[in-house]
Amino acid sequence: MTAYAIAHLQDVRLGVEIIDYIKRIDATLTPYQGQFLIHGATPEIVEGPWPGDLVIIAFPDMERARAWYQSPGYREILPLRTENSRGVTMLVKGVEPGYRAADFLAKVGLA
Repeated sequence: MTAYAIAHLQDVRLGVEIIDYIKRIDATLTPYQGQFLIHGATPEIVEGPWPGDLVIIAFPDMERARAWYQSPGYREILPLRTENSRGVTMLVKGVEPGYRAADFLAKVGLA
């Protein structure tokens, strides 16, 4: 099942360190088959507040998403981002093909 690394970044300082991070992150994704779906996009907000930018990276599964985040290559460049921006980063599993919203009710025992 596809998994995603999602970051909601705020107050990004586009200095030398962030530029270095951007130049180096692709190489950290390759061994884990990670690929950008959204990178630095400012969403068109239709409900609620959303300050900042959005990044979504897809991985074939949660194991590879976790392995990428914990990899020495990514850990080496991570401070270049965290010391030059604020934000929240998470890893999350996607849904199976054909998933429907009502499937959630069965998952929580309400179907």
